[in-house]
Amino acid sequence: MTDRFRTDAEVALPALAQARSHGRGCDCPQHGRRLFTGLLLAGAAAPLWAQDGGEGVRGEVGKTSRFAKLVPAEQVEKAAAAQYAQMQREAAQQRALAPASHPQVVRLRAIAQRLIPYTLPWNPRARGWQWEVNLIGSKELNAFCMPGGKIAFYYGILQRLQLTDAEVATIMGHEMAHALREHARERMGKTAATRIGANLLSSVLGLGSTGDALLGMGAQLLTLRFSREDESEADIVGMELAARAGYDPGAGVTLWQKMLEASKGAPPEFMSTHPPGEKRIKEIEEKLPKVAGLYAQAEKPGRNYGPPAKG
Repeated sequence: MTDRFRTDAEVALPALAQARSHGRGCDCPQHGRRLFTGLLLAGAAAPLWAQDGGEGVRGEVGKTSRFAKLVPAEQVEKAAAAQYAQMQREAAQQRALAPASHPQVVRLRAIAQRLIPYTLPWNPRARGWQWEVNLIGSKELNAFCMPGGKIAFYYGILQRLQLTDAEVATIMGHEMAHALREHARERMGKTAATRIGANLLSSVLGLGSTGDALLGMGAQLLTLRFSREDESEADIVGMELAARAGYDPGAGVTLWQKMLEASKGAPPEFMSTHPPGEKRIKEIEEKLPKVAGLYAQAEKPGRNYGPPAKG
């Protein structure tokens, strides 16, 4: 079945104008493939040393922004889930949603399964998230994790960069960190407070309803640009998640080297708000001692999956 999976499709991120209602109880192809949550309950216990907050990079990260509190987390997560499902539908229509049996889906989900137990200390809401991981058949260098734990990798980033498992874990940890630190929720709160004033948020966002306002929030989630501060924070939190899961955090250095080589010195779109590549590599190297001990203690993966064959 994997030979039917397209890897050269053009799968756009869903926009509000393209959104369609999608009721419960459907039997569409992407929902048949969305069987991952039973394997990845965020409530799975992490070792006690991963929960005490006394190690790693927690001292490098501040408190959640007060702006995030202006927008209810439940609404943001529902909007993200709706837009993620829309993306899956559009990918499935182009045969660009990889089946669960695809070797790279198996790989991505195995790596996520190792990372997820270490997310709880960063955000207790993660205990109730329905984590999903999917592979989109596009040549783009792209990956993301939406609020509520909705993860997608594009085939291009795996194949074109020939990512090792540790490099995949670095990207995945970085994207998970955006969701755990609620960067999208923070940006939405700042935008709303700036444009209309916090006292009008309830009416404008349509809190308590799941109509057009909810879909509009979802569309906004996919057009938000994180700040460089958000990206740097996601880098260091992602390094810790990867290290605790047994993946070499030094892979961030080789990952950035590949990024720069592939893009002729300019970062690809999904990393475009980062500081320049050379500075990013230097910052990663400076933080490595903070997580080296965690990696040394961690149980290492029992299997190496590796990237897809070069095109």
